[in-house]
Amino acid sequence: MYADIIIDITHEKLDKIFQYRIPSQLEEKLTIGAEVLVPFGRGNTQTRGYVVGFSEVCQYDVEKLKEISGISKDALAIEGRMVALAAWMKEQYGGTMIQALRTVLPVKQKVKSKTKRTVVLLLGEEEGKKKLTFYLQKNQKARARLLAELIENKELPYELVTKKLNVTASVIRALQEQDVVEVQEEQVYRNPIHMMQQTLQKPNYTEEQRYAIEQFHKDYTRGILRTYLIHGITGSGKTEVYMEMIGEVIASGKQVIVLIPEIALTYQTVMRFYKRFGERVSIMNSRLSAGERYDQMMRAKNGEVDVMIGPRSALFTPFPQLGLIVIDEEHESTYKSEQIPRYHARETAEARAQMEGASLVLGSATPSVDSYYRALQGEYELLILKNRATSQSLPKVYTIDLREELKGGNRSILSDKLRELMEDRLQRKEQIILFINRRGYAGFVSCRSCGYVAKCPHCDVALSAHRNGKLICHYCGHEERLFERCPQCGSKHVGGFRAGTQQIEELMKKEFPQARVLRMDMDTTKEKDGHEKILAAFANEEADILVGTQMIVKGHDFPNVTLVGILAADLSLYADDYRAGERTFQLLTQAAGRAGRGRKAGEVVIQTYSPDHYCVETAADQDYETFYKQEIQYRDLMGYPPIEQLLAVLVSCENEELLEKGTFYLKEYANKRNKDNSYQIIGPASPYIGKVNDIYRKIIYIKHENYGMLIEMKNQLEKYIEVNEGFHKMRIQFDFNPINIF
Repeated sequence: MYADIIIDITHEKLDKIFQYRIPSQLEEKLTIGAEVLVPFGRGNTQTRGYVVGFSEVCQYDVEKLKEISGISKDALAIEGRMVALAAWMKEQYGGTMIQALRTVLPVKQKVKSKTKRTVVLLLGEEEGKKKLTFYLQKNQKARARLLAELIENKELPYELVTKKLNVTASVIRALQEQDVVEVQEEQVYRNPIHMMQQTLQKPNYTEEQRYAIEQFHKDYTRGILRTYLIHGITGSGKTEVYMEMIGEVIASGKQVIVLIPEIALTYQTVMRFYKRFGERVSIMNSRLSAGERYDQMMRAKNGEVDVMIGPRSALFTPFPQLGLIVIDEEHESTYKSEQIPRYHARETAEARAQMEGASLVLGSATPSVDSYYRALQGEYELLILKNRATSQSLPKVYTIDLREELKGGNRSILSDKLRELMEDRLQRKEQIILFINRRGYAGFVSCRSCGYVAKCPHCDVALSAHRNGKLICHYCGHEERLFERCPQCGSKHVGGFRAGTQQIEELMKKEFPQARVLRMDMDTTKEKDGHEKILAAFANEEADILVGTQMIVKGHDFPNVTLVGILAADLSLYADDYRAGERTFQLLTQAAGRAGRGRKAGEVVIQTYSPDHYCVETAADQDYETFYKQEIQYRDLMGYPPIEQLLAVLVSCENEELLEKGTFYLKEYANKRNKDNSYQIIGPASPYIGKVNDIYRKIIYIKHENYGMLIEMKNQLEKYIEVNEGFHKMRIQFDFNPINIF
């Protein structure tokens, strides 16, 4: 028997299986996924590797075959099913097998377990009192003090003995040697959740909620496993539907993974789930300590957790009996990894669900165009929640044309309408959220007078302003000079929007000195529990105004918020990205959905230079269907996903000349493979930031209506790159249907 091993070195040339002999002492101990030490290379350097299979036939010269040195003591094995998932990810997204294996192992190393020590009395009451008298006579005060407490309580926590009773470790050891006491150790898990008591009260479901729950129940009881897309407006009670589905899966003896887009959502989400399912709910995210992450993974592995909540990496929780994966706010771009392999959590969740016989539930008020398209094609089961669960009406929305504000002499970031409504809410002791849409900000240029935006004549995306005085399209490479006057109306008021959360926070304090202002962005949430502290303070009404970026508009529920101000809708609308319209619609709709979630009516102010844009109009009306119809027509016309599929080949190198040559040959090779002209090959073009830390970057786009054909092209390019040494000085990544521009 021979072991098939992937060496833990990230290099294309080593991305293959190596065979090793299994020593007799390890024959019964080795499993798929085990991390081992093996002699590697000419110098037989002890190197880590992962067992990915076993073979009875040797593929090499048996005489030259090396032997496994041993199993790594401090490492964690990868579940066999996770190895299969890693192999799928490597094939699907590119990169090396070892990169995929590292991805599916959220915790790499064992962490020293936390133990609870207890000092226990071994003597009976009579014997204990005699011993106490003896210690008092001998003036052994510390021993007497400890024994007196133990006669009263029988056992005491070790820390209490050493700190409160001021008894040293040497005194405890002396009593152990005399068989007076013993120290018992018990492993305890570090629990990052400190919550309230469980409550089992279920809500009264609406007809729409009940229908969605019953559909899932019918399928699950019959063993029908599928993917469901819950399209529910903000406040329609999607979470309650999730919990009912989760309850059914748990009752059948299986476990559930719940993915959320950002750590910022953890606090409120976990609170709701803990109330329903108690202490068998846990979390997994990067803000936890190494010990906490390790303990949560071990709890999951041992079947001591029913529900694991967390962002993208929680998808790889090693549950023994996975029954359901829920992806909340499935449209969010954070579900796409920016590291190799550039996997999408939604697609990877589908693959894992199929491998393990689990169901998959996707939920959003603003589903991704990709998911909604697949639902309409019949690939997903579509469940619609059109009404708010509390029968509360949707907030009233005002769309403010900032061009008109400028004409009226208002150059402030606040429109007259928004300022008026803010003053009203502050008087009524109600809360306000101000959202600055910085996402997708890439320096687009617009006219403050007429709203003109410089766009690419070939791609229908905004041109991006570069510091060299050029406007560049990041898709086809089209360039033109930056203009000083608006080409449409001749105005000098031309430029990009420059405003950040900090400036807005300062402005609020100046404009409304009586108001208490909180700011939530990357700067204010760096510390551990930073999100929770700010959100808890706002939820407890310790602030009147919350200023923030997109992290404040996702999934949060503040009953006293009756006004939401969206300060600059255009910042993502004209980003150099074919998804710009979709993202803008999603952000505006999600932001608007934060208002009026309690008993009080809500109002929303959308400030924009493009009030007539279909994304802004449909977001103001909360009309997803109309938005989708227009957006899918645009995608169809331009050949963008989901109508056609897109592969981005991202190439970076320290040598600009070598990069130019490398991308030229890559495109030439792709053209050779494109014998029937079914592929559309665009570029190489410079991305928005052409150089980072003295590393130059280029990008090639390849389109095809068939996803499988793009995978085939990726595989061929990988082989071409591997056999040509000129590419070894370059970093080459593959990204399917990219969400973030390189």
